[in-house]
Amino acid sequence: MYWPTTATEAIAVQEELRGLVDSAGPGPAPADIRYVAGLDVAYAGDDLAAAVVVLDAHSLVEVDRSIVLGHTAFPYVPGLFAFREIPALLDALGKLTVTPDLLVCDGQGLAHPRRFGLACHLGVLTGLPTIGVAKNAFVGTFSPPAAERGSTSDLVLEDEVVGAVVRTQEAVKPVFVSVGHRVDLATAVAHTLRLTPSYRLPETTRAADHACRAALKS
Repeated sequence: MYWPTTATEAIAVQEELRGLVDSAGPGPAPADIRYVAGLDVAYAGDDLAAAVVVLDAHSLVEVDRSIVLGHTAFPYVPGLFAFREIPALLDALGKLTVTPDLLVCDGQGLAHPRRFGLACHLGVLTGLPTIGVAKNAFVGTFSPPAAERGSTSDLVLEDEVVGAVVRTQEAVKPVFVSVGHRVDLATAVAHTLRLTPSYRLPETTRAADHACRAALKS
């Protein structure tokens, strides 16, 4: 697979692929998902560890994991972060013994300047239903959701709703959910709430974050 090495080339790839994003959904409902995967990458300089951890969607017990160690070949450019992470994440996905029904990315989907963040990019390349659940907003404006768990508000960019601001725990800072591929926004929010029974971030994200950080240290 060809991977761009400059920002100009990378933007051209995003422009070419974003038309392939399926955001109509609704995609698989939480009750229909058997395996759900969290993906994350940890860095130490140009060294990286990419982790994919698969959980049973109902018990949230780990059933598979894959970790790839490597080096990033693409510079840090806001809006082009996917090009640093996706090559290693694809390698990690290819080493799984269990095929996930849903990918949960620690990053953006449509909530991106070109409507093609990490979750969209990874979803288009794999063909799997994918959502983005980010810790912070990258683009757009929003009003804070109510304090109760499950409260939401719209994330708006250029008069378009590109995501949802979701309160996963009462009175805790919200997360920013956006469509990646083959899932609509309402279903992405439902998945996010299903995966956050006790903490702010999805259990998939927490597991992948721990796995890649531990691998990088070791």
